Amino acid sequence: MTPPYGQLREVTPFASVVLAENPGVMTLEGTNTWLLRAPGAESCVVVDPGPLDRAHLERVASFGPVDVVLLTHGHHDHSEGAAEFGRLVGAPVRAGNPALGSAIAGGEVVVGGGLEIRVVATPGHTDDSLSFLVEDAVLTGDTILGRGTTVLDGKLRDYLESLKVLADLPPGTTVLPGHGPELPDASTVARAYLAHREERLAQVRAAVERLGGEPTAREVVEVVYADVDRSLWPAAEWSVNAQLEYLRDA
Repeated sequence: MTPPYGQLREVTPFASVVLAENPGVMTLEGTNTWLLRAPGAESCVVVDPGPLDRAHLERVASFGPVDVVLLTHGHHDHSEGAAEFGRLVGAPVRAGNPALGSAIAGGEVVVGGGLEIRVVATPGHTDDSLSFLVEDAVLTGDTILGRGTTVLDGKLRDYLESLKVLADLPPGTTVLPGHGPELPDASTVARAYLAHREERLAQVRAAVERLGGEPTAREVVEVVYADVDRSLWPAAEWSVNAQLEYLRDA
């Protein structure tokens, strides 16, 4: 079944999603572009406009007007179209990486679409990863996915701390992820992610001991991810690199 690309799907009374047509190994069905708007509000906040796909950007713009554009992190499948989209709708772009827009940081509150959106620093997937708390939901970008687990392009120590922050959210906080379906409880998922990371770390530690010396990330991947589709090995190397760095610094 072909996913409903370009359609606006309401997920909560204040959050709707438009799926970008960029499916892949790393993006699942595609990037979720989120529109946040309080019931009755005219304008909205757009989170992660997605790739530089003019048709997608114009479809999202048609659901405006837009007060502000927010980025969960700088990977191209989330941010590549942000500058163009900001120009298209006449709205500022705000991001953890100041190279991508006006800088925002954890603890700030962004007002738009009739909502107050609290910024939470959640580095680990990338150094600039942010999550956004709004009402009883959290937009997690790639820190927590709607299906499977994420790769690490940042530091494992940071990622574990970020997961602990998300694990402490109130029960029933809905996850609105950057890819895949929404999830009913952020705390439950974050705790499962923590358990998975501890398991993988133990496997990497055992592989290093088995291989001896200072094995490369690829050599460790060939042991730890032997039963995983090889198309995923390049992404797994990112995470293994982060785990090897963590073990060296321990």
